[in-house]
Amino acid sequence: MVIAHRYRLEKPLGRGGMGVVWEALDTSLDRKVAVKGLLYPGMAPVTRAQWVSRARREAQAIARIEHQNVVAVHDVIEDGEQVWIVMELLNSRSLADLLSEQQQLTVPHTARIGLQVLRGLKAVHEAGVVHRDVKPHNILFRPDGRALLMDFGIATFEGAVQVTRTHELIGTAQYLAPELLGPAPDGSRAATAASDLWALGITLYEMVEGRRPFEGLTDLEVLVAVRESPVPPMKYAGPLSPLIEALLRKDPARRPDAAEAEQLLQAVTLDSLALDTAVGPGPGPGPVPGHAAGAGSGTD
Repeated sequence: MVIAHRYRLEKPLGRGGMGVVWEALDTSLDRKVAVKGLLYPGMAPVTRAQWVSRARREAQAIARIEHQNVVAVHDVIEDGEQVWIVMELLNSRSLADLLSEQQQLTVPHTARIGLQVLRGLKAVHEAGVVHRDVKPHNILFRPDGRALLMDFGIATFEGAVQVTRTHELIGTAQYLAPELLGPAPDGSRAATAASDLWALGITLYEMVEGRRPFEGLTDLEVLVAVRESPVPPMKYAGPLSPLIEALLRKDPARRPDAAEAEQLLQAVTLDSLALDTAVGPGPGPGPVPGHAAGAGSGTD
């Protein structure tokens, strides 16, 4: 199948809540790309229209951002009721893969990866976008070891079309900020930059401690822990502890913003540079097939 007389779909790479990501050939430039298209078999027309709006919103969200630590969008194509998003192809390892292999990372390694993700997230927020699904599965490493934030399938921004129901939880339970678990006075659960930074705090905790701070046998148990339980004491975070604790404050108004968090992470990175010189995801198996921009879990 060829999209827009240019992109030839070759093989599926992953399936998420929004659709299927394909490896494709850009026949005009003779390069491999990732092409994400919707899945809506058997959907009612109204539901299909909502999904098209959400896909268009994803494309708009990513297209607003240009940063070395954020996935790049090459093209957006609308064909009838279908929306195709053409992105750079990233056959690489994710942070989730790395943690599965190594269980936990050193403080310097965590700080350097965290700093790169934070810089990408800062660019996302400066563009007026809220990612809403920051987690290890949505952080990839380029071959040179640079971390990159991907999968904007549930991102939102000012003026975005509302396609979710009132009181609907959007995101992954273990990384949801407590303010997203109870409706605001207008009935909404507004995601903000602060809720993205909470998710980054959970990710940093998981990287350096080898486990997530809030767990449970069910999503409900996890959500109760997020809202009511204090942050479990950290054994290995060392100089990262103050930042992680600050990012995981229950009150979003008391969390540091991206600029302050960046300063704190950079200080840890510089202080520990002589202790650990690893730059990328570290030694381990080669690239893991099947990872491409937009091929995350797509939790809705």
